[in-house]
Amino acid sequence: MKTVKEVSRLTGVSVRTLHYYDEIGLLRPSQVTASLYRLYDDKALMRLQDILLFRELELPLKTIAELLDGPPAVKRAVLREHVRLLELKRERLDKLLSLTKDLIKGEDTMTLDIFNQEELKQLQEEAQNRWGNTQAYKDFVAKTAADDWQSSHHELMTIFVEFGKLRDLAVTAPAVQEQVKRLQDTISEHYYPCTSEILRGLGMMYAQDNRFTQTIDQVAGAGTAQFVHEAIEESLS
Repeated sequence: MKTVKEVSRLTGVSVRTLHYYDEIGLLRPSQVTASLYRLYDDKALMRLQDILLFRELELPLKTIAELLDGPPAVKRAVLREHVRLLELKRERLDKLLSLTKDLIKGEDTMTLDIFNQEELKQLQEEAQNRWGNTQAYKDFVAKTAADDWQSSHHELMTIFVEFGKLRDLAVTAPAVQEQVKRLQDTISEHYYPCTSEILRGLGMMYAQDNRFTQTIDQVAGAGTAQFVHEAIEESLS
């Protein structure tokens, strides 16, 4: 057990903030002594760690509470977004360190692009819009439960496998375009309202984000992710 002051020193979170988290029900102490001292066990500290992670994504406290108390699948999805953000920050820091070392050696290195934080800002805004207090998020939470997550994920992967079987056709082929419609309908049914704008964004992500590309191509064959992207673009043209 750790006292509130010990937790504050460990994490850098002020005692006042920890008291506030208790008041709003976000982080309850594991025990309150007869002298009204708050004590926190490892389980509470793990929850605090999650809270601090989500605060890095600039999510409001109300949304963080919903994530922590909601389906585990939703929490995992947001953590994947957090990994993307941390990876981008790490890449930028590595470039800054490399530039600094070059300057120390007296080398004239010009890499002005590393000071451009537009990609980082865009990712932060994307995460906030996707997992903030939006209607799409509320719909996601309402429709998605841990016990049917695997089923919906399997259905989505099956759609990509079918796309893989159609790769020899032109993206304009009716069978391909029917598969695009099925993909959009499945996302709307199991995850969130998949508007044309969201569908286009997903298509770009399938083709440009290595993790999505590798996952899709692994289950459906090399080139499937790019094929899905092109088919989506054709459907929206």
